[in-house]
Amino acid sequence: MAHQTSRRLTLAGALCLLAALLPLAACDRAGGPAATSATFKAVDITGADYARELKLPDADGRLRDLAEFKGRVTVVFFGFAQCPDVCPTTLLELAEVRKRLGADGERVQGIFVTIDPERDTPEVLKAYVDNYGAGFVALRGTPDETRAVAKHFKVFFSKVPGKTEGSYTMDHTAGSYVFDTQGRIRLFTRYGTGTEALVHDLKILLAEDA
Repeated sequence: MAHQTSRRLTLAGALCLLAALLPLAACDRAGGPAATSATFKAVDITGADYARELKLPDADGRLRDLAEFKGRVTVVFFGFAQCPDVCPTTLLELAEVRKRLGADGERVQGIFVTIDPERDTPEVLKAYVDNYGAGFVALRGTPDETRAVAKHFKVFFSKVPGKTEGSYTMDHTAGSYVFDTQGRIRLFTRYGTGTEALVHDLKILLAEDA
């Protein structure tokens, strides 16, 4: 009898917990869009309390704000111009994604934030992103601004001494943040995921605004 009573209490507790959770599942995440049945290939971080704002000067010295890119899906990546592999691969993949999306590719904005303002002068950055075609903007803050923005995005970066005196490279988070057409943070896509996965995810976000 005691065993049966224990089972009834356990079941009752589980039902109460389920009843409490169901209303939450029907709600939107704080600050985010309504729940969708779509399955993303990237990490869904809709409603995150970080990576919400980005204000830095571009290569021409003009202050840019994420809000100005509303109406487009925006992909933000932190890197540096002398990066030998991760950065060029990421930008090349995004350029390819824009092509594969056809006319919708015009609604995809790439933003490259340098973590190496010491070497990435405005001239260097402008030439660097121009290599990947239209649809890219390079941002460059002061060292303090760069650290503050990276912290807000939970992006790690660190200077690593090179083999010769005075030379160095940069270790950094190898992933991109994706914002929907309303300027809301939605996804974190890991480096190496590939173009097919990104095309899949961006199509979903672009369709939400259709």
